[in-house]
Amino acid sequence: MAVYTEVSVAQAAALFASLGLGPVTDMQGIRSGIENTNYYVYTPQGQWVLTLFERLSHEQLPYYLSLMQHLAQKGILVPAPQATADGQLVHTVAGKPAAVVTRLAGSHRLAPAATHCAQVGEMLGRMHVAGRTFGGEQPHLRGLSWWVDTVPQVLPHLDPPQARLLQDELAFQQEVAQSPAGRALPQGPIHADLFRDNVMFDGTSGEDRLCGFFDFYFAGTDTLLFDVAVCLNDWCIDHQTGRLMEDLAQPFIAAYVNQRPLSGGEARLLPAMLRAAAFRFWLSRLWDWYLPRDAALLQPKDPTHFERVLRSRIETPWHAPL
Repeated sequence: MAVYTEVSVAQAAALFASLGLGPVTDMQGIRSGIENTNYYVYTPQGQWVLTLFERLSHEQLPYYLSLMQHLAQKGILVPAPQATADGQLVHTVAGKPAAVVTRLAGSHRLAPAATHCAQVGEMLGRMHVAGRTFGGEQPHLRGLSWWVDTVPQVLPHLDPPQARLLQDELAFQQEVAQSPAGRALPQGPIHADLFRDNVMFDGTSGEDRLCGFFDFYFAGTDTLLFDVAVCLNDWCIDHQTGRLMEDLAQPFIAAYVNQRPLSGGEARLLPAMLRAAAFRFWLSRLWDWYLPRDAALLQPKDPTHFERVLRSRIETPWHAPL
């Protein structure tokens, strides 16, 4: 959520008028994130998020927006995409494909407690169950094939121990994916990026209540267990060391399996998938750090964090107590 493409108030106003959302009274660029251009937009009818897609095409976007619509209809808390009168969810602003969605209430919980982890685990389990009836399908664009293509691009920037770790882990993940156990893992639509800053909570009633998941623009068809591992590696860790914190991980897993029980194969491969999730984000952060794009507001994230997480998952595998 950086700002790569500057959008004027007049440009935003034209789109919002076509959607019947009223005149634009204010808009602000969103600094967090690194993939797309995002603005908060305010009208008398509400608060919205305008996203311009810097890498995704018009042809790819219907998958993400239709998935969000489907999940909302199944009771999953997600932003609602706004359509034109003829039902179009994908728009064009400043020559880029764009979408407008409702802005979720609440705020992030960047230092989550067990109750936050349990609520995220429960909603993720519900989301995976709801995804079974979603008709769309699209590859996870940051999955294994992207890893294979991207590792050679970042290797020249790494010192020998880092390069060795990156190459060894890619080989390990290829072996897991090609194994009978890996191929048997349940698949479906995954969020693939459900970090603390992509979830909202509201505490106005006295106790924090989950308000929703957002930023589905890395979603795709992939292993459901990968989604679980992404969450565990962000929601349930000590950020200084990368160590998994069992007092957070256990409530997350317990709430998740109450909605969608894990198979025996999933339970056995969870340590490998935790490594896969750490590897994916170490690699993408290396890519953004060493091969950045121009942006008006861009804050690339430190790749060494997920290097620590990956090393921790290799040194101390975690088996969920199911």
